[in-house]
Amino acid sequence: MLDKTMPFTVREERENEMKQILTTVYEALQQKGYNPINQLVGYILSEDPTYITTFNNARSLIRHIDRDELLQAMVKTYLHS
Repeated sequence: MLDKTMPFTVREERENEMKQILTTVYEALQQKGYNPINQLVGYILSEDPTYITTFNNARSLIRHIDRDELLQAMVKTYLHS
């Protein structure tokens, strides 16, 4: 079974939810004086929540996003823009 490619899909609704969460986290990082892009990339690469501030519940929110779903949505957006 491990020799077959498994399809992976993300619903549009889930993408909108991820966008809202990322926007909130981005704004919280920015308000605290961090470089939001660098912090988010650090979090995505490591899944270490300490890259994300606890301000405005950002660290808790980011944990609601599955990294695989997020990466898929990012690649899709990048290639379609």
